[in-house]
Amino acid sequence: MFALKAEHRLDVLLDVAGVARSTFFYHQARLQAPDPQEALKAAVTEIFEKNHGRYGHRRIHTELLKQGWAVAKKTVLKLMRALQLLCKVRRKKRYNSYQGEQGTVAPNLLNREFDAAAPNQKWVTDVTEFSIGDQKLYLSPVMDLFDRQIISYSIGTSSNLDLTNTSLQEALACLEPGQQPLVHSDQGFQYQHASWRSLLQGAGAVQSMSRKANCYDNAVMENFFGHLKEEMFHRVRFISTEALAAHLNEYIRWYNTDRISTKLEGLSPVQYRAQALAA
Repeated sequence: MFALKAEHRLDVLLDVAGVARSTFFYHQARLQAPDPQEALKAAVTEIFEKNHGRYGHRRIHTELLKQGWAVAKKTVLKLMRALQLLCKVRRKKRYNSYQGEQGTVAPNLLNREFDAAAPNQKWVTDVTEFSIGDQKLYLSPVMDLFDRQIISYSIGTSSNLDLTNTSLQEALACLEPGQQPLVHSDQGFQYQHASWRSLLQGAGAVQSMSRKANCYDNAVMENFFGHLKEEMFHRVRFISTEALAAHLNEYIRWYNTDRISTKLEGLSPVQYRAQALAA
């Protein structure tokens, strides 16, 4: 009716449509009025884009609260749907480095107790694989369960002993006197090897392993890999392993310093650790 008003008399249109004049002008005023949620929509969009489309409505809601907005989670979800801001959904595809018993298997001392009261009490580690055409790239991170921070990592084109040992050596170099973390992994051949056990023993660290073929025993690291691949890898076409390695470096920097976690009171790992140590 609004479009036809320029070509036909309004009283004729109202009579044909069976609409009261007051009703017509009421809806016309609503259409012409400014959007009361325009500022909120802009804030939601800014947070979503700043974090590379990796935040769902819960994390965006947390960021809005930090900015002083009084808004419900359901409202944020509704606005994101209206704005077509779709958070990236994770896929599950797990790399398995288990090759049978190649050395010594340690008991599951972590026993799915994924919380730590202080830094450098409990670490988890694993290896994940990326495919770029016929080439492969591997990432070996070490995570501190205190704040879920990636405290060290190595990237390489082969899932060999050097890859995992390098990330462990860099993590161990961060220890302060007296710190002897529990270091948990799966039963991959790298973690059964004598060189891995030697590094742990030299630092006074304690080895723990998941039970055979039980990814839930290392669920926190599996969760990190899931987020990393969906937020950074699956939706981008990389032309080389060098390009992927550069993006991995940037992602881990962003994950540690900027990516908020509901588990960490809406803070990033670095922010959470700084706040905890300052208390």
